[in-house]
Amino acid sequence: MEASISAVTGELVSRFISFLMNKYHSLSHAQSEKVVDRLQHLLMRVSIVVEEADGRYITNSGMILQLKMLSDAMYRGHRTLDTLRYQTLQDSADSSSSSLHLSIPSKRSRTKTENDDKAMRLESEGALESLEIAVANMVEFVVLLGGCERMSRRPYDIYLYTNNFIFSRHAEKQKLLRFLLEHNDSPGDHAPAVLPIIGGGGVGKKTLVAHVCGDEQVRSRFSSILHLNGDNLLPILDHGRTMFGMMLVVIEFASDVVDDDWEKFHSFLIRMSRGSKIIIISKLKRLARFGSVQPIFLSVLSYDELRYLFKTLAFGSVDPAEHPQLVQIADEFTRELHSVRGSLVEINVFADALRRNHHAQFWRCILDKGMKMVKRNLSSYGLHPNKLIEQGRPVDITDLALHPLSLLPYTLKEDSPSVTLGDLLADPSVRPEGDFTLIAWKSRIPPHRSYLHCVTSRAQDVHEGGALPARKRRGLPI
Repeated sequence: MEASISAVTGELVSRFISFLMNKYHSLSHAQSEKVVDRLQHLLMRVSIVVEEADGRYITNSGMILQLKMLSDAMYRGHRTLDTLRYQTLQDSADSSSSSLHLSIPSKRSRTKTENDDKAMRLESEGALESLEIAVANMVEFVVLLGGCERMSRRPYDIYLYTNNFIFSRHAEKQKLLRFLLEHNDSPGDHAPAVLPIIGGGGVGKKTLVAHVCGDEQVRSRFSSILHLNGDNLLPILDHGRTMFGMMLVVIEFASDVVDDDWEKFHSFLIRMSRGSKIIIISKLKRLARFGSVQPIFLSVLSYDELRYLFKTLAFGSVDPAEHPQLVQIADEFTRELHSVRGSLVEINVFADALRRNHHAQFWRCILDKGMKMVKRNLSSYGLHPNKLIEQGRPVDITDLALHPLSLLPYTLKEDSPSVTLGDLLADPSVRPEGDFTLIAWKSRIPPHRSYLHCVTSRAQDVHEGGALPARKRRGLPI
């Protein structure tokens, strides 16, 4: 009799707790839906303004700063919106599960849920507040924006804007345009103004410059645009007798340059017409000393920007809202890439592979391959693959291709077999026999750069931290 009473009591307690949890989740779900609706409305308003601003010439430094604040709030809002959507679906699934299994949740489980809910509520409230402040302060911005001249769009801008702000760098683009289009020569000085653009590898320095150099007003302002290699500055002086007129000179430096050499080159450029400009592109911060105006420092994308870019590229034309599980895996990719300051090349490589197959098992497999490759190289060389590539050292990519392979810091001859990294990730069977060229990524927008590497299956020839013997060096330096 006592056993029966105990069983009935336990059943009633379980049902009562289940009822309370379902009621809590229903209230939480309704509250989340209101936040989602509000976020969507604010994001739509901010996105319209940011895209419109990105299509105009903004010369006011205060407006450029406000544009950056608007875009930062927009990317944060998109992340919070996705998280809320996934959380809502997860709560619905948990609620359905709890109605079928009438077990009493442990105290630790309840505490964890409460903490997660509190963190999510604080995050959503913070994102909402940021967007509401941005929207409240953008009335004057929109009025002033109406007085800014509109840009004409070029064909490849369709790629940039089809998926909303893939390019990002809104404020940096406006700063560069302002430098090129304004009259900022020193009184009585014919020396061309110099703008250094400094940033790490793969952050988009050359892409930013190529994008701005394609602007209609920029092209009409300068008689010619000259791209130079900073490692050969002085020899250019012997062949630069025809460098006259208002010119834009873009110089890429891979290493530092002696001050005397720069002074000789800069003096030579004085013969160009007044209004000529120089852009310096480099990873080296110390080259900012040659600038006549404040440098533009390009850092890696923020977490929210990187997440938005990666998700947009990986899903393509597919609606992420229909694949909440994939959104969660995309977040894991984003965390891994951001933790190692992932470049735009890595973002595009993995997104290209994921876009081929929108199944959770495939995405999880690609993520696991990448993480295993990182662990293998950390174990063998003590460095992340990114650092090994930067230092020109071999990288073990066995886990990506499911075959013993090493990626080497040079390229093979043009007639060698090749395969894209996206194809190799998606289907390791496409690997050519013997040595081959691995196409990490080909940029689809100017300057259309290709990232190529040699891959060899002769793993025994590659020693830890060393290079191949001289007889193996059949490739061409990158």
